[in-house]
Amino acid sequence: MYKIANRELSQSYPPYIIAELSANHNGSIDRAKQSILAAKKSGAHAVKLQTYTADSMTIDCDRDDFKITGGLWDGYTLYQLYTEAHTPYEWHEELFRYAREIGITIFSSPFDETAIDLLQRLDAPAYKVASFELNDHPLIERIAETQKPILMSTGMASESEIGDAVEVARRSGIKNILLFHCISSYPAPLDQCNLNNMVYIKKTFNVEVGLSDHTLTNTAAISAVALGAVAIEKHFTMSRLEKGPDSTFSLEPDELSALVNDTRDAWLALGREEFSRPDAETANKAFRRSLYFVRDLPSGTTISKDDVRRIRPGFGLASKHYSEVIGKTVKRDIARGEPVKWSDLEI
Repeated sequence: MYKIANRELSQSYPPYIIAELSANHNGSIDRAKQSILAAKKSGAHAVKLQTYTADSMTIDCDRDDFKITGGLWDGYTLYQLYTEAHTPYEWHEELFRYAREIGITIFSSPFDETAIDLLQRLDAPAYKVASFELNDHPLIERIAETQKPILMSTGMASESEIGDAVEVARRSGIKNILLFHCISSYPAPLDQCNLNNMVYIKKTFNVEVGLSDHTLTNTAAISAVALGAVAIEKHFTMSRLEKGPDSTFSLEPDELSALVNDTRDAWLALGREEFSRPDAETANKAFRRSLYFVRDLPSGTTISKDDVRRIRPGFGLASKHYSEVIGKTVKRDIARGEPVKWSDLEI
């Protein structure tokens, strides 16, 4: 059973919605707290941070290897990007306290051992491994040592790399592993989402699965729920007009609320994996076709095809008995418009 903060993540429950704050605080702890509150009001189950510093991610170097060309962050060095985008370590205690005060689960993606140490002191209920760190086995080993639930994104990873990461976690006795299908493109093109890969991951690695969704709509997330996703992660911002590092592919509050509602509706529509008819149909059974007498018949009359029709409503014998009824004898006087019943026939 996969649980985060006493909330089970399985197909027995509505999908678990994680609002990824990432860099969308734009350097303001007050904006970060406002975002956490907005995520709570929008119905998200959890808010997730990213815990790193520029120095824990890379080095300050302007060689070509460290420069970003193309995409959202064109022209930045890695160090410049992470300096701008990081969530300061000194904010974490206040953000964790605030989230708990308002009643929303908070956890983070650590990017090195110092981040894990900080999050352990704050009693983080779970850890997320980002796609870019899935091949960092020492990091996964250190997270697994905490024995907390672990979520891992699979963007860019080959099947063998995913298997290696899962094995590293399982060697430490971790059973609560959830793999997020993820396309590491920002934003991700909808026609390359390949959500069926999520189904393959679930079967192959025997884990619960979710979707870390970087597309610009909620279509992929809703579809993922129909394919078995128990958790959905989406980047979240108070307003895309603020132009933060991740804002262009992040949901605003009303869109996050729609994500919560629409994925829950998709989950409700799935129902149970068994054959049954819903209660909503019961009243309409009266309007199915059945057998009715369409002529007055005195007792002892042999029923002909002109005497009975297959019509609505459905209070008579089922239409499938039509040929059995023809040629039978009625045991009493029959009035036009009465339903055909076995009790009125000589059998």
